[in-house]
Amino acid sequence: MKFASLGSGSEGNALLIAAGTKSFCSGTRQTLVLMDCGFGLKDTLLRLARLGVSAEQLSGIVVTHEHGDHSGGVARLARKFNLPVWLTHGTLRSQPKTFAGIVHLHEIDSHQAFAIGEIEIIPYPVPHDAAEPVQFVFNDGTRRLGVLTDAGCSTAYIEQTLSGCDALVLECNHDSGMLRNGDYPYHLKQRVGGRFGHLNNQDAAGILSRLDASRLQHLVAAHLSRQNNTATLAVRALSDVLNCEASWVGVATQEEGFAWREII
Repeated sequence: MKFASLGSGSEGNALLIAAGTKSFCSGTRQTLVLMDCGFGLKDTLLRLARLGVSAEQLSGIVVTHEHGDHSGGVARLARKFNLPVWLTHGTLRSQPKTFAGIVHLHEIDSHQAFAIGEIEIIPYPVPHDAAEPVQFVFNDGTRRLGVLTDAGCSTAYIEQTLSGCDALVLECNHDSGMLRNGDYPYHLKQRVGGRFGHLNNQDAAGILSRLDASRLQHLVAAHLSRQNNTATLAVRALSDVLNCEASWVGVATQEEGFAWREII
């Protein structure tokens, strides 16, 4: 299994997960799942191409929640390329017009695993200011990729779900001091830093410290705020927990995301 990011941040998010083989001789087709799509159609296609993928190759799209930086490009991409979409009942009902016209639309239970091709997808609920937000763990039968962004705080269930993963994409949205002393209006500071907002660097580090990280091959800091964080601060918080070199911790950027990472 391998994974890559098209981009991560408040201006758009999308994560690509691949499992299986490209060889048709074996009778197995590669599964390519897109988690969220917060980019316009043209931008999405360019970002996919950068990773060597065309939209026609996608097996489907899974959606975490209805906020535009995660769902804004889903419907247009799905309609144009006839892609199936999976999302929670709450996400669909919160924005029915956004997802109108998608032929293959599947509602998921936030506690029930489902499969797309070679990938088992395990949703789990998170505290965020959306209708029925979830995040996902992706499992190819041997390796597990956990993703946690857009959560204001942790829960025991989140940490139980993410413990023992082979790779982890973890939100480090903001530095608390930078947010507190920055230019955001008070109400926005309260939202971002609240229990239904976004994880700060120390929150993320605290979660990481409570996980079983014995199998961890990849760790990527994601959804960094342009105004209220730096890659250096995010990486330092996470690398301190693992007592590893800062260079071992990846960062998903808004412009480039990150290139393919393989879980062996």
